[in-house]
Amino acid sequence: MSEKRLTLYELNSLVREVIECEMPNEYWVEAELSECRESKGHCYMELIEKDEKNATPIAKASARCWASKWMLIRPYFERTTGQQLHAGMKVLLKVYAQFHEAYGFSWIVTDIDPTYTLGDMARKRQEIIRQLKAEGVFDLQKELQLPLFCQRIAVISSETAAGYGDFCNQLSNNPYGFKFETQLFPAIMQGEEVEQSIIAALEQIYSLTSSFDVVVIIRGGGGAADLSGFDTLALAENVANFPLPIITGIGHERDESILDLISHTRVKTPTAAAAFLIDHLKTVMDSLNDAQEQIVRFAQQKLACYKSQFATIAELLPRLFSNVKVRQEARLDDLNSRLTHHAQQKILNSQLSIINLENRLPILLDRRLLTEKHRLQLIEEKAKSLDPALLLSRGYSMTMKDGKIVRDPQTLQHGDEIETRLEKGTIKSIVK
Repeated sequence: MSEKRLTLYELNSLVREVIECEMPNEYWVEAELSECRESKGHCYMELIEKDEKNATPIAKASARCWASKWMLIRPYFERTTGQQLHAGMKVLLKVYAQFHEAYGFSWIVTDIDPTYTLGDMARKRQEIIRQLKAEGVFDLQKELQLPLFCQRIAVISSETAAGYGDFCNQLSNNPYGFKFETQLFPAIMQGEEVEQSIIAALEQIYSLTSSFDVVVIIRGGGGAADLSGFDTLALAENVANFPLPIITGIGHERDESILDLISHTRVKTPTAAAAFLIDHLKTVMDSLNDAQEQIVRFAQQKLACYKSQFATIAELLPRLFSNVKVRQEARLDDLNSRLTHHAQQKILNSQLSIINLENRLPILLDRRLLTEKHRLQLIEEKAKSLDPALLLSRGYSMTMKDGKIVRDPQTLQHGDEIETRLEKGTIKSIVK
């Protein structure tokens, strides 16, 4: 072979020289992080760009930020955005091209614009909020009533978080001696697993809904960054549709997360959440004490009023009784007079009726006797017409067995003795 051969190192050196000569400048590039990790103070990133229509990757590249730059870029970015760099985040990077003979091509990051990420985060937040409102669930938590005696509390937090201990201590040592029951449902409160971890805890609480009055989601002891897990649609939908009021205290000082916006009540810290619950119960206690005082005061006023009325009645009672007695005696006299007159009139009328009956009685008796005599004559004539002897005189006969008239020959049996009565005598026969 006549062509000059190159070693791989020589070829890669040639590529490096070309890139350094042809691309000496720095460039601002928009990209999405598909991976981000730290190692020995350096930050290693995998950049990706997706097709807007179908989210198919159309470009990929590796990027690195050396420790000397990363130690300056990272604090400023996290302080401005309130989040750490993580997969899925869109960033605006200032980079220059570098090709190394042993490690290949990479973009070297010299700066990151946090305002670009803030804009993308705000756009995503607004899109999630718009979708929640379109679903009609954005204000569902706000419509729930916080129970008056809110003492059974389901807590979602990291078991080792200092904020959880502060929350429980403040509830236990409240100055009013209120008793609270808390049950921890452990969850990851920082990083990429926040969403699924909190949702899993909510599902556990949902199966025990009747055992709790309220749910508290608290996060304490961690940094202010990496709160992206609280700005997701799935978590917001679960919280919005939860049947118990949810109080959040995740220490997000910069502004409210979507979880804060969708929850029933948002406070800044776990201790503030405990103070809120204590104040709520104190308000209920004060209301009950006020109601008790009002009831006692109302009862005392009523008793005083009734005592005054009874005293007045006691003074009027003898006079009223005297007046009533006079009226009743007069009424009784009138009734007695009317009753006597009515009785006398009744007796007089009865006497007149008796005299009238005495005068009419002989006539009525004669008329009744004549009527009854005529009726007896008719009965006698009818009885004569029904006399059996009359029938016998006409040639009829009667057959009897054991003193009873035989009407059906089927009732007789062989050997029975029967008696036949005629006008002039009686015949006895044996049935054959």
